[in-house]
Amino acid sequence: MPVDRRQAAVFVGAFALRLLLLVLFPSLPDLLTGRVEVSTPVSSFKRLQEGLFLYTRNVSPYDGGVFHQAPLLLPIFALLPNAREFPLPTALFYSLIDLINANALITISDSGQAVSGRLFSALRKHIRWDGVSVAAWFLFNPFTIATCLGRSTGVFTTTGILYALSNAVGGNSLNAMLSLGFASYLSIYPALLFIPLVLLCYDRRAQGPKPPSGVAIFAVQHLAIFLLSIAGLLGISCLIVGDFSQFISATYGFQLLVPDLTPNVGLWWYFFIEMFDSFREFFLGVFWLHLAAYVGGLTVRLRRQPLFVITSLLGIFAVFKPYPSISDASLYFALLPLYRHLFPLMRYTFFAVSALLYATLLGPAFYHLWIYAGSGNANFFYAITLVWSLGLSILLADTIFAVLRDEWEQENPEMRGKEARQV
Repeated sequence: MPVDRRQAAVFVGAFALRLLLLVLFPSLPDLLTGRVEVSTPVSSFKRLQEGLFLYTRNVSPYDGGVFHQAPLLLPIFALLPNAREFPLPTALFYSLIDLINANALITISDSGQAVSGRLFSALRKHIRWDGVSVAAWFLFNPFTIATCLGRSTGVFTTTGILYALSNAVGGNSLNAMLSLGFASYLSIYPALLFIPLVLLCYDRRAQGPKPPSGVAIFAVQHLAIFLLSIAGLLGISCLIVGDFSQFISATYGFQLLVPDLTPNVGLWWYFFIEMFDSFREFFLGVFWLHLAAYVGGLTVRLRRQPLFVITSLLGIFAVFKPYPSISDASLYFALLPLYRHLFPLMRYTFFAVSALLYATLLGPAFYHLWIYAGSGNANFFYAITLVWSLGLSILLADTIFAVLRDEWEQENPEMRGKEARQV
């Protein structure tokens, strides 16, 4: 099989850049690991190290009340040398994970499912970037590099999601469900992607020589595979930690109930700090219902483009999940270049990018003023997280408008390029 020189150059360059930053700035990984924009209570490498310390001494990793991640990560990281004494092996491991994720992006892009599927073909499908360009956008994104150097465990959830998509567009629905099960095991929210993902698998299989009999039967069969994969991973986890109830409470219970209100780039922490305890359960339900409610509406309205539904949901998760980080935003930004044909239809790109850059540059400054300088308060940092969420929301709304406009122009070709207003 011939080697793609452009792909090899991009991969080698991205790998070398990560190692160069580690060599030139040896304190950078520890600095990024401590940043609230990079690490959350459910993805922090420092908390993983705490759990690993207890695990290697035959103590339950959840006894300290600090570790809230999936136990399957522990035996994997136990194989690596101590990250504080020997940081290079861990850095190499995370860099390889980034390259694996980029390879999945190339598969997704080269499939062409973003521009042409079973039920829809974009008018501007000739306007697109190739898979290597999409991978380069991901690998050299500063958010991706910061997540890699900060050693956030969110990269493993990203791997599960991207390989679920790459297998789905390739027609391998079994592996797609197993990958989604792995991602959902690590973090709850990917389970919300099941409906659009199974529709993507169905559409791709329906284009093959042996189309499935019906979408309902197909969905039930793959739901069983999805649930069995999660059950298998939970069974392995039980063997690792022993106490099943403690494991469930410390991981999934922790994510559902949001007891740790450590500041992050999301919207939940400040709201629940100010919340009266008597209303906490009600608003927890409202926030989770709000997050899940987008799945049905987007899937029904954009049934013909399930891959775009998944992309939009990942952007929504980056705004509205309880413990978001820049890792979630980098995953959303990684999939956006697949829709290069929609860029000419977008209206507020400048405002969205400006808001995101503004928040990216001022976020660390406002956090420093609040925590270290003492010349500000929590409102400083929360205000800049609102700007960050606003920028992502504008970008999301603009891309959804663009895809609806693209569908409308396909149905009304005489209106292509003309201004239309709803009265």
